[in-house]
Amino acid sequence: MTNSRKEPYLLFYRLTGIIPDNLDLYEMAMCHKSTGVKDSKGNSVNNERLEFLGDAILNSIVADIVYHQFTDKEEGFLTDTRSKIVQRESLNKLAIELGIPKIMQLSSKNGALHGNNVFGNAFEALIGAIYLDQGYERCKQFIESKLIASCIDVNKMAQKEVNFKSRLIEWGQSNKVPVEFEVIETFHDRRHELTFQTHVLVNGLVGGLGVGHSKKESHQNAAKMALKKLQEDEDFIEQVLQPKPELPVDEEKAELTTENTEPIEVPETTVQEENAEQTNDPIEN
Repeated sequence: MTNSRKEPYLLFYRLTGIIPDNLDLYEMAMCHKSTGVKDSKGNSVNNERLEFLGDAILNSIVADIVYHQFTDKEEGFLTDTRSKIVQRESLNKLAIELGIPKIMQLSSKNGALHGNNVFGNAFEALIGAIYLDQGYERCKQFIESKLIASCIDVNKMAQKEVNFKSRLIEWGQSNKVPVEFEVIETFHDRRHELTFQTHVLVNGLVGGLGVGHSKKESHQNAAKMALKKLQEDEDFIEQVLQPKPELPVDEEKAELTTENTEPIEVPETTVQEENAEQTNDPIEN
């Protein structure tokens, strides 16, 4: 193996603790679509497919860990705890600590729009690469050592309260974008418990749907989905940040609401008829 070929292997070994069998997978995991890289057949080469796979593998492994750690907890608690562990904020932070930004292939264009989410996405793509290259068990060891053992206290994370609604409202205020929550449906679930379904509008566009046994819970779940969409869907972000055109003023309505509007004259005969109905007296001609 030449020295030029050894360097990438050492790079990913230092990053993951794994010597790759298929180096191309790891290099693809670090390639963002903004680079415009294509293969010999003209197909786009980027980490989106690996990110999709890595996201699923990460959720599966974290679900396995949470399931065995909290043996007396119900489904809702387990789902909530898993979501807190794999939240974008945690993955972005870990990706930066691992040094992913230093080896990430990313176009400088639209850098402000990408933010740091590309690094968390690349971490998920790296998980996808490890899974394809080394298998499920080795991938689980990587997640346990890099994410769980070194960065996250699972018990503390389970007790952490995350106010997604406040975060979304703060985002709207900082970007001068209106955020509105609306309960669109109420129904009884299979346990006959009253359930609320809420959607959240971000600058008039539906950003997320949330279901819960209280309005507060449904708002939180809708906000959580909207935040994820704002972090990952670049088309949605562009639409949301587009200024809304001002509506034209209806000239006819404007005339009716001006101070110079003249009073409406009521015919005298109409007044006489109304008085007659109230007093039951005949109208005098």
